[in-house]
Amino acid sequence: MVRQFDLSDINTVMEIWLSTNIATHEFIPKEYWLDNFEAVKAMLPHSEILVYDDGGVRGFIGIVDTGYIAGLFVSQQFQSCGIGSKLIETCKTRYSALTLDVYLKNEKAIKFYIKHGFRIQYKKENGETKELEYTMQWLL
Repeated sequence: MVRQFDLSDINTVMEIWLSTNIATHEFIPKEYWLDNFEAVKAMLPHSEILVYDDGGVRGFIGIVDTGYIAGLFVSQQFQSCGIGSKLIETCKTRYSALTLDVYLKNEKAIKFYIKHGFRIQYKKENGETKELEYTMQWLL
């Protein structure tokens, strides 16, 4: 089930965030994610976070600035089980527009977002990683 993030979820959420980023973004040095770990952990309580919990947190989505998806992460062993879809669909009931940035090299994620009605708006370079990314948007 999808529910609001609770501070008691923070260690599990951060473990999912770190392991998924390292595994999915092999084109970005592992140190980048390790260096940003504490900053992301500090931001979580100040963002809208929804978790998928079926007896344990299996994934989460973070929304900032009224409709910007800062990240969608599903624990590797639970990917392709519909968890990401449930999190996205829940957000669609709360917002009339959703926007996100996704690395061009993350083709699986791009296909996922297109399947859920997101459209590529433009391509840009990420200021920190220097990797190209798409800004994508879904509109009600």
